[in-house]
Amino acid sequence: MNRIERAVCLIGSAKRKGESTSEALSSYLMARLNEHGIATTTFAVHRALRTPDRTAALLDAVNACDIFVLAFPLYVDTLPSLATQALETIALRRSEELNARRPWFLAIANSGFPEAEHNDVALAICEQFADIAKMRWAGGLALGAGGAVNGGAIRDRSMTHNVARSLDLTAMALAADRPAPVDAINLMRRPLMPERLYLFMGNLGWHRMAQVNRVWRRLGDRPFSTSNP
Repeated sequence: MNRIERAVCLIGSAKRKGESTSEALSSYLMARLNEHGIATTTFAVHRALRTPDRTAALLDAVNACDIFVLAFPLYVDTLPSLATQALETIALRRSEELNARRPWFLAIANSGFPEAEHNDVALAICEQFADIAKMRWAGGLALGAGGAVNGGAIRDRSMTHNVARSLDLTAMALAADRPAPVDAINLMRRPLMPERLYLFMGNLGWHRMAQVNRVWRRLGDRPFSTSNP
């Protein structure tokens, strides 16, 4: 068993601090890894790719870590473009390293759709990256209805108790030099709430946003419809 000492997390969301579900999930996991005596470093993708020096710092950190975690929101059925760019850059750098260490790579995807399976294609892409980048695939955690978390703390919300348990089990496994267990993967995929309730709350939030922006009466507009007079 390898000694696990350092973990690096890359947040693939461009939202502001405290507003991202990806940040909430990864922050919880990093805190649990800290409890296992593992030093952690977190990068935000939109900052890490902004300058060559920041990108170099990310690449150096990934090359020196034992665990690499990417947490990202689903964009239709794949990763955000900046997250893809970061993985491509990391893979290129590691292809030039003759004796690169093989850290675990864990991907955490969250989708605004109620069903967790919408994340499956993106996680399959991440698994391919692990192979190309000479990393050990630790597994993919898929969360549906991610909008219900919306940057909120994981530990303090009864709605996310399965999420917290999934991340607890994952941290325990990674700290012991093992991939995410099946139980952790299955727990993350469980619905946060009934689908009808999630859709109701989502529609309610949409109408509130429309009222704030004074466009509520225009929600039914179809400006590109050929049937409009």
